[in-house]
Amino acid sequence: MTSAVVRPQSPGTSMTREESSNLILAFARVLYVNGESTDQTVAVAERVSNCLGFRATIFPRWAELKTQIENTNGKSISAIDASPSGVDMDRVASTLRTVKELCNGQLVPAGAMEAMNRIEKLPPAPTWLFTLAAAAGAVALAVIFGVRHLTAALLIMGSAGAGAILRRTLARYSTNLFLQPFSASLVAGIVGALAVRYSLSSSLRLVAVCPCMVLVPGPHFLNGMLDMIRGRMNLGAARLIYAVLIVVAISTGLLLGLALFGVSLPVDPASRAVPLWHDVIAAGVAVACYSIFFSSPLNMLPWPVVVGAVAHALRWVALTTFKTSAATGAFVACLIVGVILAPVARRRCMPFAAIGFASVVSMMPGVLMFRVASGLVQLTNSAQRTWELMGATLADGWIAILIILAMSFGLIVPKLVFDYVSER
Repeated sequence: MTSAVVRPQSPGTSMTREESSNLILAFARVLYVNGESTDQTVAVAERVSNCLGFRATIFPRWAELKTQIENTNGKSISAIDASPSGVDMDRVASTLRTVKELCNGQLVPAGAMEAMNRIEKLPPAPTWLFTLAAAAGAVALAVIFGVRHLTAALLIMGSAGAGAILRRTLARYSTNLFLQPFSASLVAGIVGALAVRYSLSSSLRLVAVCPCMVLVPGPHFLNGMLDMIRGRMNLGAARLIYAVLIVVAISTGLLLGLALFGVSLPVDPASRAVPLWHDVIAAGVAVACYSIFFSSPLNMLPWPVVVGAVAHALRWVALTTFKTSAATGAFVACLIVGVILAPVARRRCMPFAAIGFASVVSMMPGVLMFRVASGLVQLTNSAQRTWELMGATLADGWIAILIILAMSFGLIVPKLVFDYVSER
């Protein structure tokens, strides 16, 4: 349980406690369920309650937001269902603009509530754009990982596009949080297995893996780590468990699709180096595609695309020139992103989650997570249970954990420092 207490500035407000509580919860809920960090959600609730002239305490939990507000006439407690399982940065950005208009006196509280009702219903990116982004993003990741043949790239594009269409179709009929990533990864596994059977894929299995990479819930991992760093242990653990379960669903679909045709995912295949300019251009494309996945406003795209490309270039230099570990390279890249984008987000009133997470999420170690799942499955087969397999599986898992930790600290620490200095 985390609380944030604010001091009233306008005690003469005409709104009742209940009306104020509902408005505060409306702002907080849209931010909370659409991928904004808990700190920023609480800060916005503070600002809104400040403008309304009430003293508010916010309690964020995994499936609930609760607020306690009080003034000279007493106090009241309200709660609303809110699971932070989605990512829609257009709604987040629109909410932040509405907060600014409300606190500047450009919008009355009744109009603010109507605006929040409209924002909550804003549609995500259109299906055609979402599909194009999934296809282009998967191919961009394949370039980063060293795809060499046009046929493989086309198969990756078709598989990721088909998975995106399937996800949007399933969303119309089911609200299950894991059905969409499972189904899309199953398609990727089947296409990847057929590519192996017809000698159209290498031992890296990029045809199968790259369409699944765009499904990895990077923002939930990063938000979970941010909550843990800030001492919100229960909420942070819940976010991380949710992200891990999505990865489990993706891995299950991928491995099942491969297994249907007798194909496996190697635990420790050889890596491929790519030229710097390949890495930078592909990284820029991937960042733009992830921004579209997050439904970020298009006018925000230049910041994450440029900064993300620069961060990937620094990561490439760290790995190739200085021979650092993958975790160190990720830390350096994310540190640069945090240092540049933390002040940009505050000064330009852009959600940091929209531009910061999109810039680095392509570095999430999704391939390593899938290899760990494959290694665990192979260990259940006594004929393949070897010390080499166990060692490779444990190594992949440990490297994945280190990369996520390095990314989280590199991205989050500059933001925390900048927020602290700004508040002082």
